[in-house]
Amino acid sequence: MRTIYVVEDDISIQEIECFALSGAGFQVEGFGLAREFYQALARRMPDLVLLDVMLPDEDGLSVVRKLRTGVDTAGIPILLVTAKTTELDKVKGLDIGADDYMTKPFGVLELISRVKALLRRSAGPASREKVLQLGDLVLDQGRRLASVADRQCELTYKEYELLKLLLVNAGIVLKRDLILERVWGTDFQGESRTLDMHIKTLRQKLGEAASMIRTVRNVGYVMEKE
Repeated sequence: MRTIYVVEDDISIQEIECFALSGAGFQVEGFGLAREFYQALARRMPDLVLLDVMLPDEDGLSVVRKLRTGVDTAGIPILLVTAKTTELDKVKGLDIGADDYMTKPFGVLELISRVKALLRRSAGPASREKVLQLGDLVLDQGRRLASVADRQCELTYKEYELLKLLLVNAGIVLKRDLILERVWGTDFQGESRTLDMHIKTLRQKLGEAASMIRTVRNVGYVMEKE
């Protein structure tokens, strides 16, 4: 049974989230404080973290940064929950390492759908020892690492999957719907802007290699061959 940690200080919301996810077949633990969450991590690693941005003892974005820099926690999918609705707030959360976000209020069916999509993508077959390379851009599938001219790029789970899909299909224009299906899953119900925001943060992290990702207006994206 997959384990989900819910970090939410509003007890009524936490109870709803835990009840819904438990009913969907997950093992769920809820925490109202970041320090309680850290203590639980020391005992057991979850398969996914549902994290509220506004916590009383530590900013949720700070928690994301710590998870992404930890050796044992770097690969855990993070679904960020925020009451903020501006695009800048959402992009900031994705940029520092969250894999997806939901804006309050949201329905329990959407919550379960997002969680299942993230877990399905993270539970794929073990990566084969294979290196994808295009110019100075290198993707080591065995170690799940990306680098540009020997500079390692710190990618989130979704950014890594997105980059891999583009590299595997280098030179082929991929439609937006196909990318969303392959990276986010067939039951993704979020905004299509999620893809654009991930492309934006991916380009920022790739630096000089960002120009290889070309936007095809009204169609999708393509990784340009040299």
